[in-house]
Amino acid sequence: MRRSIALLCLPLLVAAGCARAGSDPTRVGPAVTPLPSGVEGVDGRWEAFYQRAEEVADAWRPDGTWRGGYVPLQDATVLIGDPGFTDETKMAFGSGWYRNHIELPTATPAGGTIRFPDGTLRVPLVSAAEAYAQLGRGEPPACPGRPKLPAATPGPGRPKVGGPTIEPGPDGLLPTRPGPEAPISTHAQSPCVSLTVTGVKLGSAAVRTSRGTADVPAWLFTVAELRAPVARLAVAPAAIGAVPEAVAPTWQPPAELSGVENLSRIDGARLDYPVVGGACDTSVTPLVLERDDVVVLGAGRTTSGQACIAVAVSKPLSVTLKAPLGNRTVLDVRLGTPVTVRE
Repeated sequence: MRRSIALLCLPLLVAAGCARAGSDPTRVGPAVTPLPSGVEGVDGRWEAFYQRAEEVADAWRPDGTWRGGYVPLQDATVLIGDPGFTDETKMAFGSGWYRNHIELPTATPAGGTIRFPDGTLRVPLVSAAEAYAQLGRGEPPACPGRPKLPAATPGPGRPKVGGPTIEPGPDGLLPTRPGPEAPISTHAQSPCVSLTVTGVKLGSAAVRTSRGTADVPAWLFTVAELRAPVARLAVAPAAIGAVPEAVAPTWQPPAELSGVENLSRIDGARLDYPVVGGACDTSVTPLVLERDDVVVLGAGRTTSGQACIAVAVSKPLSVTLKAPLGNRTVLDVRLGTPVTVRE
């Protein structure tokens, strides 16, 4: 007799999956799925992961550019050292809020060399002015919770307010006891902090690529508010290879199996990555299939089976490989695409 299934979980805004009434909570995916060779001591609940991971690894066939060209696997804006972020400067960096206080060189350099673990590649570059145009996204908008002090309007019975002029902006200060001559507006806010560029030079930055971590030509911008330079990769767009497209699965992965959008850190054999799940998840298990040429990442979720609120929750995970990652490609188990680094 076919057993009816009653859903015990409200829909989530993300594919968070919930346990099904009458189902075996210790198993996910096909009823019988042999584990791939070389995988030992794993939880049988995640057989579906290994089935899909084997499929992804077998289907990975990058073109010549992947192994012989330049395909970056992280953002083109890189920090060179510890920036000493505050909450405001971290927001400005992530949002691309910059202001320039120098004359940026517009001349295009003759070219540059990318140094990979397995060789070098000569590439065309962009000018510092072009790099800055790619780096910045304009001035910041008004920042909620930061009211500015409007100028007082002199008039009969209202003397002009003395003292220094307070300009709107992140460095503007408010009087501790504003009087009626200088009311504080609760509607107009001062802008959030911008990062001030005070210098630039051509250098290089360590970047994760399809051929491992490479030393890539970059424009290094000195920023007044940060302790470390901000690098913008200087390689011209024509020399940048594209990340291969997704490999469509031959079956629909179960809801309990999560993919990986990005890596937050690579440290030798250790990979840190966030996974988005649901509020009803009771545990999130990191899952990995390791081969000599690729590493496939994912996560398995276990839910409480109770009613769930529609809230997405990001949970940090980490796995330690049998050997350092090196120049191996990290693939997402659901889409089959390379996973980029986003700190």
